[in-house]
Amino acid sequence: MSKAVNTRASEPEPAKGPVDKAMEVLEALVETGGPHRLGEIARRTGLTKPTVHRHLRTLAEYGFAQPAEGGSYRAGPRLLGLAAAALHDSRDLALARPVLTDLRRRTGLLAQYAVRHADDAVLLAQSEPAREYRMYARPGSRVPLHSSGTGLAMLSVLPADEADTLLEAGPLAARTPHTPTDPAALRTLLREAAGVGYAVDDEYEELDVRSVAAPVVDGEGRVVGAIGISGLTFTLDRQSVEMFGPMVRAAARTVSAGLGGAPPTFRVVDVDAEDGELA
Repeated sequence: MSKAVNTRASEPEPAKGPVDKAMEVLEALVETGGPHRLGEIARRTGLTKPTVHRHLRTLAEYGFAQPAEGGSYRAGPRLLGLAAAALHDSRDLALARPVLTDLRRRTGLLAQYAVRHADDAVLLAQSEPAREYRMYARPGSRVPLHSSGTGLAMLSVLPADEADTLLEAGPLAARTPHTPTDPAALRTLLREAAGVGYAVDDEYEELDVRSVAAPVVDGEGRVVGAIGISGLTFTLDRQSVEMFGPMVRAAARTVSAGLGGAPPTFRVVDVDAEDGELA
């Protein structure tokens, strides 16, 4: 799926090769709302219809795509099988799933596990509560790191030079009017998150939705992913954030411990009441 990539004005964007185009077609194929028509995939990827048709035909031959009604396409059995096998063998995901269930039961909120891919947080698993006000994010969905709780949590423990590269690569997109896009403001948020051990998404990704997330690291201290909870702002208010934040942090540390990781010792950071206040 085509998406804007942050690049410096002085660095021309490299031309797309056949593999790049095939990957974009494949990504568009599994977007929410499938099966997808050829024209829709062409629009999402920015590729021509003949190019999309050629890649879909090849993907179908290998079982990664499957023709559906009305000339549309859906994910094929081989793609689904590979995804299932990869997820089954994922150690961090196996450790995260029971933790998500426990978090959901204790908080009554949607619990999620996401990993990083480039400058995006990719949702892998979730445990959803049964209640009137329900939220749902489809596994496999992506959101920029700077505009999500899980993404900010992962950014908060990245090496400083790596985080700076992501923040300074170019203009950061605003998902909502509240999304922080200024690198200096984001660094402040990341310092606060690193201090208390969890990050807060205050309607950065979606209006009326707040989330709290903490990073998961492996035995070498590398960022593996992030555990988080999400809820509507009237259910996840400031008092709830202060109560649930340590729970989310502990949940992430449980997964990290299972991977042989030892998260850094957290210190409490005093955030200016006016600047840090949640509505």
